[in-house]
Amino acid sequence: MINLLLCGNKKFFDGALTQLISIKNRTEEAINCYIFTMDASRLNKEYVCITDEQIEFLNDVVKSKNSESQVTKIDVTEMYEKEFLNCANEKAYCTPYTLLRLLADLIPNMPDKLLYLDIDIMVGKDISMLYNTDIENYEYAAVREKYGSKLIRPDYINAGMLLLNMKKIKETKLLEKARKLIKTKKLLFADQDAIFRSTTEKLLLPRIYNEQSSFNRKDTVICHFCKRLLLFPYPRIENYKQWNVEEVHSVLKCHYFDDDLEEYINLKGQFELKEKVVMIKT
Repeated sequence: MINLLLCGNKKFFDGALTQLISIKNRTEEAINCYIFTMDASRLNKEYVCITDEQIEFLNDVVKSKNSESQVTKIDVTEMYEKEFLNCANEKAYCTPYTLLRLLADLIPNMPDKLLYLDIDIMVGKDISMLYNTDIENYEYAAVREKYGSKLIRPDYINAGMLLLNMKKIKETKLLEKARKLIKTKKLLFADQDAIFRSTTEKLLLPRIYNEQSSFNRKDTVICHFCKRLLLFPYPRIENYKQWNVEEVHSVLKCHYFDDDLEEYINLKGQFELKEKVVMIKT
């Protein structure tokens, strides 16, 4: 069983769907996916929990490959409000949903090993290649951040992929320390900085486990569709996600995930049709 952790709201459905399709299409082992969500509509009217209907659909998608796979929704609204309400980093560069992973040690019955993935990630090979990495003596495994490792520190990490040793994290209180930082100090990269600064022992992995620059490498296990700074032919930032299918093809020139994205388009259509039928009946 591979234990995954995703975090997001109703609008992250496209990311969760594309990502889980790419995982189940390449991985034989059962997937146990936890999705932390919350209602933060006090900050933004679109910040509402992922719906039960979306969870049910995602559950059906992963079970289509392995009947033992499952997707579980965990509403952490109350816990988030207790920990981070009006904190210094609640309105950071990214949404407050990135802070939810910092609550993982407070959730009862979470597995000792947990693979956290940002929602703008696709999986290019069997994810067990990453999940089976030995991290017994480390709090987590991660990959260097493409810009931060040059501008901040050589071992600065990208927290979009974190293979978490929850047993050791609870011993060293990594997430507890990170939460304290989030609540008391304004950080440029919020939770990523908080995790990095709170780390006691980490394992740095090769870039194939969090590829942040190239979208067509055949050896890539984790492909991260994160922001890119491009200097030529003129300075600009590109931020196309995998569900922006047209731009993935025309701008990023990525066709590695074409079969997955075609399946995504078909499944998304099925979900939307199902929603329309329900609305008509009600």
